[in-house]
Amino acid sequence: MTSAALLLAAEKESAEVTDWAARIGWVVGLGLFVALVYWLMREGWKWRGTLQGDLPELPTAPDDPGPVRLGMSGRYHGSTTAGQWLDRIVAHGLGTRSRVELTLTAAGLDVVRPGATDFFVPVAALREARLDKGIAGKVLTEGGLLVVTWAHGDKLLDSGFRSDHAAEHGDWVDAINSMINKTENPTETEGAR
Repeated sequence: MTSAALLLAAEKESAEVTDWAARIGWVVGLGLFVALVYWLMREGWKWRGTLQGDLPELPTAPDDPGPVRLGMSGRYHGSTTAGQWLDRIVAHGLGTRSRVELTLTAAGLDVVRPGATDFFVPVAALREARLDKGIAGKVLTEGGLLVVTWAHGDKLLDSGFRSDHAAEHGDWVDAINSMINKTENPTETEGAR
């Protein structure tokens, strides 16, 4: 390089900012826009909860649920209207993602969520358990999500769970579906003598 080129390169430094008011205005405007978008999202979430206000309160676990059949720790990914994996249910905290401790007993499915509302699904309300790949904003590999379909009020809901050990999902599907089959088709030997 020649000395003229070096001199030209040395002179090509960024210019000093002279219009601080315009810069600050743009930064403040952008900050307000982001705040507005978050506020609108929050209002939409609250409005969805209001629209789903006809859902009854969530059932709680009985005092004596019986012996534990299965236990699992993992994540709760949300609940949706059954068969509509994008129609998230937010009423009563069902839309809040959280850690979860699932316990399956003879009485039903106990869902304990630290920092969120716990609920209980009685065995009579259970409809189906299956492996799936997605629910309301969470998509995993095929079979990476345990989805339990249950009745709450006059609505069927799908609730999605992911175990810390995904190999457990198959056992859960088998256990829940066998409980459902036993309640739908009870053996008739009880009254026969």
